[in-house]
Amino acid sequence: MTDSSPAVAPEDASENAFQDAGAAAPDVVQEPRLWHKDGWMARVIKNEDDDGWAVEMIKDGEPEPALVGPWTMGRDKKNPKPLDTSAFNTLVKTASEVLRRHEQQLRALLHKRVGLSTGEGDIDVTLDIVPDEYEPYALLTALDAFGEQIAQVRVAPTFKLTQARAQTWAEGGFGRID
Repeated sequence: MTDSSPAVAPEDASENAFQDAGAAAPDVVQEPRLWHKDGWMARVIKNEDDDGWAVEMIKDGEPEPALVGPWTMGRDKKNPKPLDTSAFNTLVKTASEVLRRHEQQLRALLHKRVGLSTGEGDIDVTLDIVPDEYEPYALLTALDAFGEQIAQVRVAPTFKLTQARAQTWAEGGFGRID
């Protein structure tokens, strides 16, 4: 019985011998229904809502897909169209934008800012909510026109920052808020 596997040229073998065994090669998969490249995985799945197909984009390390959307049927009208470079790149761009918007929305929910004019100059008052699983809290901070911290107090995560409350805090000398 003869071995049909291709022979390895000596220069190929010596080149591989110098590669760092501890360095992980990039995990690139490019199959018709599964692509994994540059920290993203695109997977074509059966659409649970109808007879069609869907594609989900999952960022490495994330438990949930960042994007799930309809996927095109192939020419046979039964199977999905295979993934390709162009489609994968478009899906990565779209999923990245979805994540970016989600992060912006979360930041807007957890960070508020109010500007004040006082006798000592302009002041920014910020409220940063720290959504700790066990003990959430918020930090109310006063910053001068140069961004230097004037005062900071810990408040309840339900504290509502308004222009009037910030003004009252400043007029009271930035003391503790109950």
